[in-house]
Amino acid sequence: MKSAKKTGPAKEAKATGSAKAAESAGSAKSAGSAKAAESAASKSAGSATSTKSAASKAPTASRKASTAAAPAKPAKPAKPESRLAMVRRARRINRELAEVFPYAHPELDFRSPFELLVATVLSAQTTDLRVNQTTPALFAKYPTPEDLAAAVPEEVEELIRPTGFFRAKTKSIMGLAAALRDDFGGEVPGRLEDLVKLPGVGRKTAFVVLGNAFGVPGITVDTHFMRLVRRWRWTESEDPVKIEAEVATIFPKSEWTMLSHRVIFHGRRICHARKPACGACPITHLCPSYGEGETDPEKARKLLKYEMGGLPGQRLDPPPGYPGRPAPPLGANGD
Repeated sequence: MKSAKKTGPAKEAKATGSAKAAESAGSAKSAGSAKAAESAASKSAGSATSTKSAASKAPTASRKASTAAAPAKPAKPAKPESRLAMVRRARRINRELAEVFPYAHPELDFRSPFELLVATVLSAQTTDLRVNQTTPALFAKYPTPEDLAAAVPEEVEELIRPTGFFRAKTKSIMGLAAALRDDFGGEVPGRLEDLVKLPGVGRKTAFVVLGNAFGVPGITVDTHFMRLVRRWRWTESEDPVKIEAEVATIFPKSEWTMLSHRVIFHGRRICHARKPACGACPITHLCPSYGEGETDPEKARKLLKYEMGGLPGQRLDPPPGYPGRPAPPLGANGD
């Protein structure tokens, strides 16, 4: 019986301990489950926040991509040059050409207004060099208008054959010689309106004679002059009379004759029709057409002509101060 009594309390204590352990384990397990659930909930909330954050960033990224892909705005076109700016630039070109070509002059050999008039008519469609090589023999045989007017046409044709179009030119120079003899007492008139009435004489020829034989200012619009003033944007016209009128408004009348010589000198030596020597040009900073020709300095220097390229000039009898060599007479180079 004693034994039975002792055993009862022990079992009770053991049962009580087991119950407590079970309760403790259950409580721990419950707490762990609660913490796990709380952690899972936290993760779920974090995931939702990340998703929301990513979603909120997506439009911003899209906007950035859209901005990056948008084409750049085109640059504003250069402001057109004003009339005043063009005039200032044109006059500066003239001043700088005066420094480059202080010796600019008419490139036809002549000793009188009559010789200059005939030589200018002959210079159409040929070079001044060829005319200068041809006229010594012509003027030696026919020194006056009266002599030329009375010449045998076939003999004149043979003398001027090297200039080309010799039949038409013979008719012109004999016709103007006869007009000078009959209407002007054998003298070349010094007025534009009289000169342009002569056979074969237009405004260009008249201004060459007036400017260089009579000292009357005039603009000579030849092929070189036309080409350069268009490259320099002084005019857009292709009509010689309109070009003359437009350029005349840019410069004072006292500059017209020398302006013509400088522009023509520049066109013959540097600013050629087909291959302008841009890389050797002294006025590139003033030229809106820079780059149309050769820009490499070494290659451009090889394109220079006459005294600028170390070659003979066009006149057999150049004026004092000309830095180049005289041209050779006809036949000296086998021509």
